[in-house]
Amino acid sequence: MSKLVLIRHGQSEWNALNLFNGWIDTKLSDKGVAQAKEAGQLLAAEDIQFDQAYTSVLTRAITTLHYALEEAGQLFIPEAKSWRLNERHYGALQGQNKAEAAEKWGDEQVHIWRRSYDVLPPLLDSYDKEVEVQGNTYPAFDRRYADVPEGELPLGENLKITLERVLPFWESDISKDLKAGKNVVIAAHGNSLRALAKHLEHISDDDILNLEIANGQPLVYDLDDNLEVISKKTLSK
Repeated sequence: MSKLVLIRHGQSEWNALNLFNGWIDTKLSDKGVAQAKEAGQLLAAEDIQFDQAYTSVLTRAITTLHYALEEAGQLFIPEAKSWRLNERHYGALQGQNKAEAAEKWGDEQVHIWRRSYDVLPPLLDSYDKEVEVQGNTYPAFDRRYADVPEGELPLGENLKITLERVLPFWESDISKDLKAGKNVVIAAHGNSLRALAKHLEHISDDDILNLEIANGQPLVYDLDDNLEVISKKTLSK
């Protein structure tokens, strides 16, 4: 049996400003830092001993992992980063205020873009680095994705495509650690973690719309040798 812990990063600066964040690399807000530290304190109280950590290549997830592991006294464990654990790419919506987007396109349309499983948001419509809204350019212009084949980098994603992006890394790395009996912690993002939860719990396309993972509240799974869920619980104060 192994344990898998999923931690959604603490509140980001853009979360606090009600902006679509996605792949834009923002930092944690002061509240987000506190949430990340609290996650580590909750893990310390559970006395879960981790063997491996994973996170995305976005700062808000990486720093959440580090704050949490430091509070849990386990900052020394091996850590791997992957772009495949990034947040869902919100396409042309990234950098826009959610309330203003609702005024522009209507509440119902924005709700569909945010919450539906397989409806895409408006895509980035240019590879031109000069076309930019608050840093929202095609990821190929960011050197952290230099080793990613350009055809694999998104112009926008829904949850279905996010799951398809996450699963290869799950199969190649994370699942192997878990099958070896290692306890694993993943600090990532609301939608990449929802995608993993959908896969783990066999959640339907309709039911996944109702799953929320709160910032900084670790979700703990006990998994059997076949990585089927034995139990799960959310840690909170």
